[in-house]
Amino acid sequence: MPTLLADAGTGSGDPDLGLLKAVNGLAADAPGWLDSLVAWTAEYGILLGLAAIGLTAWLSARRRPDAPVAVAGVLWAPLAVAVAELANLPISKLVDRPRPFVSHPELDVLVPGKEDTLSFVSDHSAMSMAIAVALFLVNRRLGVAAAALALLQGFCRLFVGVHYPTDVIGGYALATAVVLLLAPIAMAVLVPLCHALSRTALRPLVVARGAADSGGRRSAASAARRPGRRRARTAAGPGPGVGPGRLTGTAGGRSGDLGVGAVLGQVPRSVPPGLVPGAPARGGPAAAALREAERAALHHLHPVLVRVVGR
Repeated sequence: MPTLLADAGTGSGDPDLGLLKAVNGLAADAPGWLDSLVAWTAEYGILLGLAAIGLTAWLSARRRPDAPVAVAGVLWAPLAVAVAELANLPISKLVDRPRPFVSHPELDVLVPGKEDTLSFVSDHSAMSMAIAVALFLVNRRLGVAAAALALLQGFCRLFVGVHYPTDVIGGYALATAVVLLLAPIAMAVLVPLCHALSRTALRPLVVARGAADSGGRRSAASAARRPGRRRARTAAGPGPGVGPGRLTGTAGGRSGDLGVGAVLGQVPRSVPPGLVPGAPARGGPAAAALREAERAALHHLHPVLVRVVGR
């Protein structure tokens, strides 16, 4: 195999070299700023973009009903990158393929310092595709976006002149094989781990605050808030009803739904004794019930209003 790949890099009619020269030739006609941008993108930009997609996938996975399983799938992405890189170490030594610009100095190399490293397989391509395939198993929309970046990574590696097309394809194949073949083993370890973490103080890393996992458990902070809300709604009694963004009751002799403005307008007129210095005591039990209903409505609309009005 080493001899075969070495010969493929020197043959004048080799499509591998021909495609590399065609893509790398674009750099000669491009302005300097574009060459610099593609070089930075090839080395760092795409990997940073994939990291951002991975972070988005983690935030989304924490809100799913099967949050521990979904988070385990997202966690498999960076681990798959590490496994693919480890698997590439013996492969690159076995193939021992030099960088294309070593045998073809006419190439326009935009990323210096690669002379002492091997070409097959492309590390950047393998890392990018490992993230894309792993995320696709969890979130298809984000996985497709990551796959698009992985394909762009392969193009950029040819543009900057540091890899043959077969290096990129080999990286894609290695990453896909690692992710798919080892996913059952990885998930057998990661899923129980994420379930265990969801029962510890690290639960927010696995399940988003206010979201229930597959067992129906909610975050401790959300559970602590809910009883207070139930008490506020119960204290209002069967009179005024509270709904999302509205309050039903009586205002100005009219009964029906009270809008947000009506709710806020009634607050100064129904200030309980002692809330404002010098304010007289107003109302009996009916007024007290209305005040409780207003507070419950404000709590439902925006917690900040509760802290300001009900202080």
